Amino acid sequence: MLDATMRKMIDPPLNQLGRWLARWGMTANAMTILGLLLGLLSAVMIACGRMELALVPLLLSRLADGLDGAIARATQKTDFGGYLDIAADFLFYGAVPFAFVLADPAHNGISGAFLLTSFYFNGTSFLGYAILAEKHGLETTSQGSKSLYYSNGLLEGTETIAFFVLLCLLPGYFAPLAWSFGALCFATATLRIIGASALFSKNR
Repeated sequence: MLDATMRKMIDPPLNQLGRWLARWGMTANAMTILGLLLGLLSAVMIACGRMELALVPLLLSRLADGLDGAIARATQKTDFGGYLDIAADFLFYGAVPFAFVLADPAHNGISGAFLLTSFYFNGTSFLGYAILAEKHGLETTSQGSKSLYYSNGLLEGTETIAFFVLLCLLPGYFAPLAWSFGALCFATATLRIIGASALFSKNR
């Protein structure tokens, strides 16, 4: 819901930094991998109970996630680059809740499983929508130039990162936060499917 607004604010400085990094030889795919490694490092810290320290690599990983697209725009966008980026994002998004489950399985196990199920459902609705949009030649620029069609929803990347930060700051409240955010993920996916039905049903 907030991604389009955030993009207007962060894209100009990201694009400038992306051009600078590209001139120094950094590639978009290398930045994607760096961002993933930082995200996984954050997950390891969470699993070890160091949530406050995990915030640093977590936020740096999301900076890298923004910079890979900026570098691609400064050099050359590729289909594989977009594919690698979304695959890395989904691994990161799954690793963080799993890390909280590992940190305290007795208290976080069931709520963490619910949260991961909601991510799975929401991610599938997102990718399925992107496939249909590509098939019908639809394009979106509300969240910047993307390799995949990005459908809007109640919860997007901005909200998810804010949620992860909140979990790190308030780890004792993981269960109620996970139940709440997971329910919103289910709502987001359901609304996306309803929207897809209205847009694509005439072509079934």
